[in-house]
Amino acid sequence: MSNSKQELIKRIECKRAQLIETVGKNGLSSSITIQYSQELDCLINEYQTSFNTSKLFTVAGSLSS
Repeated sequence: MSNSKQELIKRIECKRAQLIETVGKNGLSSSITIQYSQELDCLINEYQTSFNTSKLFTVAGSLSS
């Protein structure tokens, strides 16, 4: 696994832990919970964009063959 991929996975796991802790302390609708949720969404989107696009093209390429 590449170093940048490992770093991004660590960031996702850390943000997920922060989110879970914040939900417990502040509830689902607090501004900090919403902020952490949005940050987690961005990290997950970054991961999907960076590391899953090759699978998408492989599948799309095999369908057109």
